[in-house]
Amino acid sequence: MNICKLATIITLLFSSFTIKAQTITKDSFISPFKFPLLLSANFGELRGNHFHGGFDIKTGGVVGKPVYCIADGYVSRVLVMAGGYGNALFITHYNGYTSVYGHIKNFSSAVEKVIKDYQLRHETFAVDLKFEPNFIKFKAGDFIASSGNEGMSFGPHLHFEIRNSQTNEYVNPLIFYKDIIADKRAPVAQLIAIYPEKGTGVVNGSQEKKIIPMNALSRPITAWGKIGIGIKAFDYMNNTNNHYGIYQIKLFLDGKQIFGSQMNGVLSDENRRINGYTDFSELKRNRRWIIRSFSLPGNPLRFVESHDDRGIVEINEERNYQFMYQITDAHGNKNQYSFTVIGKKSNIDPFIPKGKMLYWNRANVIQEPGFELAIPKGVLYDDVELNYKVSKDSSYLANIYQINDEPIPLHTYCTLMLGLKNRPVKDTNKYYIASVVGKRKNYIGGSKFEDGWIKANIRDLGTYTIAVDTIAPRILPLSKKLWKSGNIQFKIYDNETGIKNYKVFIDGKFYIFAYSLKNNRLVMKYPLSLVRGNAHNMEVFVEDNCGNIVREKYIF
Repeated sequence: MNICKLATIITLLFSSFTIKAQTITKDSFISPFKFPLLLSANFGELRGNHFHGGFDIKTGGVVGKPVYCIADGYVSRVLVMAGGYGNALFITHYNGYTSVYGHIKNFSSAVEKVIKDYQLRHETFAVDLKFEPNFIKFKAGDFIASSGNEGMSFGPHLHFEIRNSQTNEYVNPLIFYKDIIADKRAPVAQLIAIYPEKGTGVVNGSQEKKIIPMNALSRPITAWGKIGIGIKAFDYMNNTNNHYGIYQIKLFLDGKQIFGSQMNGVLSDENRRINGYTDFSELKRNRRWIIRSFSLPGNPLRFVESHDDRGIVEINEERNYQFMYQITDAHGNKNQYSFTVIGKKSNIDPFIPKGKMLYWNRANVIQEPGFELAIPKGVLYDDVELNYKVSKDSSYLANIYQINDEPIPLHTYCTLMLGLKNRPVKDTNKYYIASVVGKRKNYIGGSKFEDGWIKANIRDLGTYTIAVDTIAPRILPLSKKLWKSGNIQFKIYDNETGIKNYKVFIDGKFYIFAYSLKNNRLVMKYPLSLVRGNAHNMEVFVEDNCGNIVREKYIF
């Protein structure tokens, strides 16, 4: 077994520029596998609405690799779900950390038994169980699970996390495993972006952001007033073709550091702040991850340091401003990129909003006929100008309300209320708020009817309306010839609001069927538990999120 011998971890000190990371104490963990570790994703990698909270460890393209406990501890939680982690095991260790193993195929027998008993007793596949300390204990090196591809995983691997047991902070596992993961390749930048502040800055004579590939940095860049800088970059490692997130970014101006970030740990509440840490608009429009090297006023992050000016630079002299990026991985491999911004005095048109303004540092309320939205203070990352518009479509039960022409992320949920214009069905559970993107509509979960209004919680300022769902899900049996052997599978579909619940009974007895969001498939979990040799009666029940139910009966 690969054993990671840890040196004492010393908190990194910067003379007047301290990155806000938690202090790491001296502990030791062994590897979760008995083979060399190769990563398909690292800690802090940029993901939709969150920072990647751990490692994705390659398992050679196959499932079923034995996973071992990294230190003495006890099972504190298990998850079984159709999406997300799929199957996940949480082990709390006696040294103050908790390890998490996601997308696993099977749990150890002791854990599997508890899960199965719970599923049968509560007639459910989904499980979220928390355990008393030391109910199920493991020693370092004990077998705890088999690696898999469950949940929202699109290739066999182990998702592996280390968390602070007290704060639940996600901790960079490379702090503990640096010695056994080879990496001599430095991060590489692809482009920079320059952001003039609205009404107070210009770049190359324009108030629009400027995207500059690294091979074009030698071309003249002029600016005047207040600007921010951003960078798109990836890290790389030995023996893989994957690209990874950047561990450390520093931006210097005329030799002085003006911005820094370092990925040692992320709190759960910080995860969604990735939408202010990166250029959300650029991601939605062009699928490009650009990291801002300046902080938005409503987006504090502990691992970012940008002083009181938030990393915003004021170009107010006609001279050359020398910028330099330094990007570094956790092994100390680094690259540097220098570029010059020429101060060129220019007229800057003041910012005069054409639409409704929302402000990050105050509560905002939008009230229009048939539309109400309250946004608490601190939910926005920055002030925004809305492109608000109302249109009609006879296929919907309310106007289509465009809050903004492209989504603006909110840090927490806000309640949206839309007025129901007509009621074609009596059952108010059939109505729901839908987000509209082009000609496509998407169900917004938790929609409720109240005094002629439909309410739902939203996390983006986009486009919304009211739709109705009266169509039950569909059930498609698969490979009926194999059913007598216990290999029973179905596909279940709901193209409107999605699957909420399902159950399968055979001869009147509940059986556990695993459900996958990736392929909408139901698969019998324990086929050997089926009594063979006789004809069996099976009933499949499926319900969608608007309460539409389908029941199908089969004899095999």
